[in-house]
Amino acid sequence: MTAQTPSASGDVTGWQLATVRTVDHPTQGFVRLRLELPEPASHRAGQHYVVRLRAEDGYTAQRSYSTASAPGDPLVELMVERMDDGEVSGFLHDDVRVGDTFEVRGPIGRWFTWNGSTPALAFAGGSGVVPMVSMLRHAIGTGAAEALRVVVVAKSLAVLPYADELRASGAFVALTRENLGSRVAAPPYPDEVAPLLDGVEAAYVCGSVGFVGYATRLLQEQAFPADAIHVEQFGETG
Repeated sequence: MTAQTPSASGDVTGWQLATVRTVDHPTQGFVRLRLELPEPASHRAGQHYVVRLRAEDGYTAQRSYSTASAPGDPLVELMVERMDDGEVSGFLHDDVRVGDTFEVRGPIGRWFTWNGSTPALAFAGGSGVVPMVSMLRHAIGTGAAEALRVVVVAKSLAVLPYADELRASGAFVALTRENLGSRVAAPPYPDEVAPLLDGVEAAYVCGSVGFVGYATRLLQEQAFPADAIHVEQFGETG
């Protein structure tokens, strides 16, 4: 095991052996893990960790996952979507049990982080909600809930991680495959997003490549400055 080495930016460059403290499957196709690190480091909302699995023959596979934990949480919380061909996600989803250990490195990331005070919009698609949950928990925990507005797009509530927590916090949720209350299934309309941009100084967009393209276009059509849009994207998940 290699001890972590914090950099001047607050990122951690070394590997640690994380211990799984809780495992559950609260959302269809996802596993939630809460990990204890021997030398935990305070992270910024929006950062991620790299998970590395090591086989007995020395083969390794690794993948980056955003943390849902609020800064200051003693445990690292990951919500991992199971990919059909995912070596790491499949193992985490199907095989990991409480007490298991594996290597992690982090927290990592500077650009896609929220300081907790700048008025911001978090715009997420599907599993892209995970770093936004960290931001939301940070905002609520520090009494700055009014500084963060959250827009979430998903196919249905059944496949939306943290759906209950997001809705309880006042996030705007748009479902594309089922109606939600009186709202007919559809992506967010420009006139639904525009009022949420009033007074906002930064926007955080996270989701698949296709979602990120859609969301950034929508923001720019509302004359939101491109250099104030922070993007984190991952491969198409269907």
